Amino acid sequence: MKRRTERVATVLIGLCGVMASTVAFAGGEEGFPGEGRRYGVTITNLTRGQVITPPIVIVHDAAFHLFSPGSAAIPELAALAEEGNTAPLQGILPADPAVLGATTAPGPLMPGSSVTVEVSVSGPYKYITAAGMLAISNDAFFAIRGESVPATGESTAEAAAYDAGSEANLELCRDIPGPPCGNGGVRNTAGAEGYVHVHAGIHGIGDLDPAQHDWRNPVAEVRIAPIR
Repeated sequence: MKRRTERVATVLIGLCGVMASTVAFAGGEEGFPGEGRRYGVTITNLTRGQVITPPIVIVHDAAFHLFSPGSAAIPELAALAEEGNTAPLQGILPADPAVLGATTAPGPLMPGSSVTVEVSVSGPYKYITAAGMLAISNDAFFAIRGESVPATGESTAEAAAYDAGSEANLELCRDIPGPPCGNGGVRNTAGAEGYVHVHAGIHGIGDLDPAQHDWRNPVAEVRIAPIR
């Protein structure tokens, strides 16, 4: 038991390391321009046995789409879905005129825990997209897409788990970054679906126990509320 606990702690420290480098980049590039309205975006992990890597929250206009189900994931989304790494997305979003800003949360979400990211909206930039990896998987991620901030009061959206289709779902620890596996930076694309779709969950065909790590949608709740 002690060895397993130490293993999980080591993996979570690694996930936080990815997050820290991403946040450092975002801190220099975020810069929401103008006098926008401030909102808190609170993300809650609804699963029983999945760690969600530090999620990214993007403020954008109606023209922005992080992905379209049935189409191939962009490489930057694949990096998030396979490794929990938001740095590639943070690198390309500043050049997109449809995006006002993007912020990565300050840490991973354990089952049942929440994190709040503060953002600003302005003019047509009133839509929220959020995503984060289900770390004990090959390429699963939660997402809400293009949720409009509420004109009054607050709003809540339920997020499903998607499969990026960029890596085969072998469920082998050798390819999985989250605990108890801890093997980031490894991927097996042979047999990958090639398009984003609703994830079918964990089936126990490899090293993962469905009784511990499987889920039923929704996997996350996202609450958007004004900051007064």
